[in-house]
Amino acid sequence: MCKAPRVSLGDPLVRGRLRVAVDATPLLGLRTGVGMFCAGALGALAERPDLDLAAFAVTWRRRHLLRPLVTPGIRLVQRAMPARPLHQAWRRGSFPPIEWFVGPVDVVHGTNFVVPPASGAARVVTVHDLTTVRFPQMCDDATAMFPAIVRRAVAEGAWVHTPSQFVADEVVAEFGAAPERVRVVHHGIPGHGRGALSRGPQRSAPPASVFLPAETQRYILALGTVEPRKDLPGLVRAFDRLAHDQPDVALVLAGGPGWGDDALARAISASPWRHRIVRLGYVDDEALGDVLAGASVLAYPSVYEGFGFPPLEAMAAGVPVVATAVGAIPEVAGEGALLVPPGDIDALAAALADVLSHTEIRDALITRGRARAELFSWTSCAEGLADLYASAAGGR
Repeated sequence: MCKAPRVSLGDPLVRGRLRVAVDATPLLGLRTGVGMFCAGALGALAERPDLDLAAFAVTWRRRHLLRPLVTPGIRLVQRAMPARPLHQAWRRGSFPPIEWFVGPVDVVHGTNFVVPPASGAARVVTVHDLTTVRFPQMCDDATAMFPAIVRRAVAEGAWVHTPSQFVADEVVAEFGAAPERVRVVHHGIPGHGRGALSRGPQRSAPPASVFLPAETQRYILALGTVEPRKDLPGLVRAFDRLAHDQPDVALVLAGGPGWGDDALARAISASPWRHRIVRLGYVDDEALGDVLAGASVLAYPSVYEGFGFPPLEAMAAGVPVVATAVGAIPEVAGEGALLVPPGDIDALAAALADVLSHTEIRDALITRGRARAELFSWTSCAEGLADLYASAAGGR
């Protein structure tokens, strides 16, 4: 006679809700792509009745700023967590465990390459891309330790979430992760892009927040933090090639400062059309929807991407997209964007000129782009993450 399995009252299947602690540190400060992922995923995860969510921030000075940024219904439970000493400790070993700071949980999710060690909880780490491995020269000192931290977490049995199959394949090849413990869950689209789907046709004039040079009425938009892998200097050179034949077009660069500022400044200074290049700097969520909707085309000349929010944001806003065929961009954009080889300035300039000059190309990209954007949602992302949490909790 078989005995019934012993079931603990602490088992998540008995309680009915998984207790999940999520690192919400990326919500603090200027909202980057990782911050957009955190905001979108947490907002959708909070709606799920099968999860009991808690958020924490790995920071000493800014931890009190997290409360207004977290979706209602998500608990904040933590002691002070100084980032630098903890990251150094977690790179070398498995102490101190996350339970010291947030109490008992079933799963801990590190949303930005770093998942804290745990004494009992299953661990999930999001690996957004392998820029630090593929292009270390394009990274700053703060991110240089990520590969070692991810490698250790994988060796200790952490589950891995990636936003694309492209990154999943890289994680398996680079870190030796078991394929069955690497889960692809696509992101949704940030609200300023998704909301544009219901705003109707693209506006006919630039928004008030974009002050174009007097002789221009249209603009090419680039969106993202100024970092080397975005190749904004290459975009400036592509603009130089088409500017003469497109006298009413400006180049607008929207995004916070980064470690690619010097190279971009040099490229703009060397441009004969620098008077038609506008730098907006960081644009908050409230204004970004209008900036997107007013663009004639989005240019995304990245040299490497693990997902890429801007093309999807533009497609959702009814803006045609020209991007490079690198990393996960073909997987995410599909036929919704016009893709060119990375680093090919002439091809980039020609594709942008085609979109600006030919209505039929433009209209086809808008139609295909909107259809592509409809495939991505935070609800689907939350469903995939919840399934991952359940697998991790059941397999630890």
